[in-house]
Amino acid sequence: MKLKRKNIVRLALGLATVLTIGGVGSFAAENASGSPDAAVERTRQEVKMLDDLFKNMIVLVDGHYVKKPSDFPAATAAKALFAAMKKAGWYDVRLLGLTDVIGDQDDVPRDAFEQTAAKKLLAGDTSYEEVVETGGKRYLRVATGVPVVSENCVMCHANFKGNKGNIGALSYTVPVVE
Repeated sequence: MKLKRKNIVRLALGLATVLTIGGVGSFAAENASGSPDAAVERTRQEVKMLDDLFKNMIVLVDGHYVKKPSDFPAATAAKALFAAMKKAGWYDVRLLGLTDVIGDQDDVPRDAFEQTAAKKLLAGDTSYEEVVETGGKRYLRVATGVPVVSENCVMCHANFKGNKGNIGALSYTVPVVE
C-alpha cells in the first residue's frame, strides 16, 4: 500500500512538472489602467492548466484506487502533491473545505482571500481571483470550486450526499509570470 501511494504521488508530480514547464497561453486580464495585463493573463492560463491537472488527478486516483473507506483518499494524495510542489518552490495550492463539517482543520479557509472565495463559491461562482503584491512580487490568487464528483466521496463524507454545489475549493497562490 505504501508503494502504491508513493507511485501515485510520483506519477502526479511528474505530470505536474512536465505540464508546468510547458508553455502557457493567454486570456482576458486587465491591469489598473484597463489595458490587458499580459503577465496576469499568462499566469491565469497556467493556473487553469494546473486546476485541470489536479482535478483530473484526483478523479483518476479516486476512480482507480479508492474502493473502500480504508483506501488512501485521493484528496490526501493531492495534498501530498501540493506539498511537494510548494517545497520545490513552484507555488502554493491548498484544498479548502466549504461545508459545515471540515474533517481536517488545515482545510479551513484561513485568510481574507480564502474566506471571500469561500462565500463566492458557495453562492455558485465557479472561481474567484485577486492579484496581490507581497515583498515586491506579484501573485495571482485563484480559488476554484470543487463539487462532489464521485460516490466515493460520499463513502467517507456522508454530509456530501445530495450536494450539487461546491463542497470544497482549490486555493492557488502563484507568482505572476512576468
